[in-house]
Amino acid sequence: MATNYKFERLNASRDYIADNFQASLKLSGIAKNSYMSQYHFLRVFKDTYGETPNEFLIRLRVAEAKKMLITENFSVSEVCEKVGYTSLGSFSSLFLKQVGMVPTLYRRKLWAMSAEPFRFPAQVIPACFAYRFLGKLPK
Repeated sequence: MATNYKFERLNASRDYIADNFQASLKLSGIAKNSYMSQYHFLRVFKDTYGETPNEFLIRLRVAEAKKMLITENFSVSEVCEKVGYTSLGSFSSLFLKQVGMVPTLYRRKLWAMSAEPFRFPAQVIPACFAYRFLGKLPK
């Protein structure tokens, strides 16, 4: 486990990754910013957060891509670029691994559920959340 000072530096690095996930990030640069060697940074990050910095970055990028595929009218290639990937093949492979389907199929399935194009489908919002948000309880 990380000491308090190391934990603060790790949190700062994690925030940096989250704020700049669209950019090309290098482990050596992030580790240097944390005043650790890249190997030590990688080990402590994994021990602290349960995932490597790269796994964290992929998770952030895929989550943002999922939002963009549902709510925006960008092509899959444009979404790929906007979340920080230069290779559509790499993006599609990682998306498939994380989500279980390729980006185009993901978009098609969720848009098919929606009555309005480019809106998040109400069918995937849990009813308990919707009732609480609207201030109505089911009878």
